[in-house]
Amino acid sequence: MKAKILDDFKLWYLGDQSGRGRVGIVVDKDLKNNVVDVKRVGDKIISLKMVLDKKVINIISVYAPQAGLDESCKLQFCEHMDELMHSFRLDEKIIMGGNLNGHIGKDRRSHVEVHRGYGVGERNEEGTSILDFATAYDLSIVNIFFAKREEHLITYKSG
Repeated sequence: MKAKILDDFKLWYLGDQSGRGRVGIVVDKDLKNNVVDVKRVGDKIISLKMVLDKKVINIISVYAPQAGLDESCKLQFCEHMDELMHSFRLDEKIIMGGNLNGHIGKDRRSHVEVHRGYGVGERNEEGTSILDFATAYDLSIVNIFFAKREEHLITYKSG
């Protein structure tokens, strides 16, 4: 795990030797002293614990294995995520960002508590895993809680 000072920010990051699959968290210089712990879990998950106004906030950056990769890679990633989530106390806040590499689609049936129906397309197997994870840990997938313009629904499109 590495850290760098970038002008008015501090960056904590990690990644494999190829320079691919890097994850990181950037914190404003005025908040960097509020960071009390940084965890690396595997090579695609980093977590930063901050104390702000007597509240503990865990910020997680992830880069999940892509569809089509070996199932053992996906299973190991899920085990690492579970390990990390179990390390937090119930009164701690959790904010997660990154790429979970799945499509959760428009259909919110069976996941109404975490899905508000503003997704796009059809759900795939990885999308179901994302929704199950969010349900298990009482998280919300906030980018699908609000209606967006068509051009803002997809952040990356291949082909």
